[in-house]
Amino acid sequence: MASSSTGASSASSTLGSSSSSEDFQQILDERKRKRMVSNRESARRSRMRKQHHLDELMGQVSELTKHNHQILTSINVTSQLYLKVEAENSVLGAQTIELTTRLQSLNEIIDFINSSNGVIESDNLDQAAYYHPHHQINDDAFMNPFSVNQPSIASADMIMY
Repeated sequence: MASSSTGASSASSTLGSSSSSEDFQQILDERKRKRMVSNRESARRSRMRKQHHLDELMGQVSELTKHNHQILTSINVTSQLYLKVEAENSVLGAQTIELTTRLQSLNEIIDFINSSNGVIESDNLDQAAYYHPHHQINDDAFMNPFSVNQPSIASADMIMY
């Protein structure tokens, strides 16, 4: 009977180790299943973070594109204003040259009139300015050439007794 008790004990130890092995396998399977669920959840969270980050970047791209468009519009407006001011500046420069030329001509006319009137400035203030009656021009006569008050000169040969 000893052999049967050893047989029973060996069968129960085999059965016990088989049950223990199955329990261990179940524990491993359960851990593996939990790890897979945890990994899936972690991957899902990672995808969500990635999508959120991508959405934020797309929003930034949209904002920067809008801002870039505003800057380009501002540059275009400023360039147009610059061209307008540059054109006006060119016109004003041409007008300045024209007016300067006119002023110079008018000053030359005034100098000529003054010298024709006998008004000659002298370096020495003690000397009288040169005066000649034939060089004197009446302002009204100069402005109105048909005036009757113009001096007339007759030579002695023209007068007959």
